[in-house]
Amino acid sequence: MNKVEPRTLPGFMELLPSEQILMNQMKEKIENTYQKYGFLPMDTPIIELSEVLLAKAGGETEKQIYRFTKGDTDLSLRFDLTVPLAKYVAKNYGNLSFPFRRYQIGKVYRGEKAQKGRYREFYQCDIDIIGDEELDIINDAELPSIIYTVFKSLGFDKFTICINNRKILNGLFESLNQKENAVEILRIIDKIDKIGKEAVKEELSQLNISLLSVDKIIDFMMIQGTSDEKIAKLETLGIDNENYKKGVEELKEVVKNIRLFGILDTNFKVDLTIARGLDYYTGTVYETFLDDHREIGSICSGGRYENLAQNYTTKKLPGVGISIGLTRLFYQLKELELIREEQKSIAQVLIIPMLHDLEEPIKLATELRNFNIKTEIYLSDKKVKTKFKYADKLNIPYVIVIGEDEIAAKTVKIKNMQTGEEKVVELEAKKIVNTLK
Repeated sequence: MNKVEPRTLPGFMELLPSEQILMNQMKEKIENTYQKYGFLPMDTPIIELSEVLLAKAGGETEKQIYRFTKGDTDLSLRFDLTVPLAKYVAKNYGNLSFPFRRYQIGKVYRGEKAQKGRYREFYQCDIDIIGDEELDIINDAELPSIIYTVFKSLGFDKFTICINNRKILNGLFESLNQKENAVEILRIIDKIDKIGKEAVKEELSQLNISLLSVDKIIDFMMIQGTSDEKIAKLETLGIDNENYKKGVEELKEVVKNIRLFGILDTNFKVDLTIARGLDYYTGTVYETFLDDHREIGSICSGGRYENLAQNYTTKKLPGVGISIGLTRLFYQLKELELIREEQKSIAQVLIIPMLHDLEEPIKLATELRNFNIKTEIYLSDKKVKTKFKYADKLNIPYVIVIGEDEIAAKTVKIKNMQTGEEKVVELEAKKIVNTLK
């Protein structure tokens, strides 16, 4: 019989247990932070009806969709968590309380070219605040506070949350009679860090924009100074456009309120080059970078959108949200050795029975688990040396030995696998737990 080679599809991450434990720890810290801010958990199906999922899709997005037919039903795998959120809010509008604050952590699928650090299946960790008809601008200031708390909890201190406002950019383009090119201009500007100023100027000139207008756009992007100095310069540029003026006022308000949430100026700044390539952002936009590793790119991004569910309902549902691409972030941090797997096992204790009758070892394991001690029993009939080697290889902190002599004396022997220290303790779960602490 021919054997099939065991292999995983390109673009799909598969981890060893120690790596998976580390990934789960990161995921848990992100989720705990989202919950700390009162966001509600939500889950949506990985598979959706194509007509629902692709209501607004087009261009490159639609080309990347995993789409298939089952019977006579046209189905697609979700490619982000925002479109399913829009469907969910429109469908459940009457049962939700607004502002609706939700978080979702789940896998999404994009059939793009697999390459190092880019995956076709990956976790996104999203939060969004959805308003009914309106949503106060202070919500835009709360999200950087959550980004700040997330990355502090992950052990990072040197990171910067970059903030801009799409109204400012769109107002600038309108003042230069480039409104019809706004989306394409923003897409090009979004690449300024990757390809440089001269390459951006070259791409902009190919849109038949005058050299004078191209220079004005680039000069605008190059405004320097502190966040307050940049806002002051924006107010004195003399751009007579209502969209522009509203954007500057919103940015000013967001910066003021970000400080109210306790974020230091060392961890955020106004960055006029931040555009976010997606055309549905209408106001505040965010990109977050590790200061010493800008080559990773943005580790958390998002922004304000005017009408989340316009493809599903006539109700106006403005929102603001952020997303962390966890799978890609995990890969990049591991590649740079900024995170390391230190746990090889979930178990805190390994019980090694030294007798055939397992009644007492199993009873003890159950009692320890009732005290929330993660406990494993070595059930295979192997030599003692093999059992200890197993605990050592998995870095299990403690081993409890229980045999005929221990049962007769109503004791157990506890070994600290790091120090090698051994203690004899009464065969009573509470006393054993106190010793482990």
